[in-house]
Amino acid sequence: MDLLYCDESNLENRAGEFLLYGGIRIPVERAASLSARIETLRAEAGLEPDTRLKFNPAPDGLSHEQFRSLKQSIIEAAIEHNCELLAYVVLHDLAGNPDAARRFGINTVCYHYHCALSRLERDGIVLIDRFNDEGNQIDGHLTEKMAIGVQLPHRAVPTRLTRIIGFHYSAIGQSHFTSLIDILISSLRWAINVHSRDQVNFRENAVGLLAALSPLFFRYNGRETVPDIGFCFSPMNVRVPGYHGRYIALQEFLREAGISSEQTVTNNPN
Repeated sequence: MDLLYCDESNLENRAGEFLLYGGIRIPVERAASLSARIETLRAEAGLEPDTRLKFNPAPDGLSHEQFRSLKQSIIEAAIEHNCELLAYVVLHDLAGNPDAARRFGINTVCYHYHCALSRLERDGIVLIDRFNDEGNQIDGHLTEKMAIGVQLPHRAVPTRLTRIIGFHYSAIGQSHFTSLIDILISSLRWAINVHSRDQVNFRENAVGLLAALSPLFFRYNGRETVPDIGFCFSPMNVRVPGYHGRYIALQEFLREAGISSEQTVTNNPN
């Protein structure tokens, strides 16, 4: 049995930037140990039990370096506990409505989680970070994932996510794993934004942060490259050359940090 804690980042619709959605797969046999390790790291950093830990802002009493070290230690703890990261990105210029894009991100990550579970011959539960979207469509959306599955391109009927036995909500502070996924996805967002915004002064730090995240990405059989299950660029075909160039540039940036995508983002005008 596995747990998949999910979260989004960069939801604000800004031209030239990417919306992110992702989940961290936690083997249930390692979950208690990981939770205890994060609890210890929090205590060692001097955090009060009711302090809500996120990527930002820094908890009261922690310097920038202390907070950075705490987040680094939490990332390392996830790696040590055999957790795996599944991520999805889409350019805002192509995504349109951010709420709709987030729901599509949920579809993609949940389907890839199902695929990963199938390969591992395991079952799992999905825990979505609670949010309020336009018209509160998320409730029905998750019910649909459980009852019907996802509609994949070129398939007449939806694909059932048979390896996932439940879709539920979570919120920051209700588990140490909500802090973990917030730190992971927000770290990824910060690094990608450094690239997208051409913030040259932060580029070295961004590459270093991505290198720290790299071991977490889902890979097959010890391969160094990352399949689209681990990191998915959406859509797979980008017809507008300028937008396509942004996807290729992001892939090249990620490769600098050891996140080498196997996915080919095509530029087929037809």
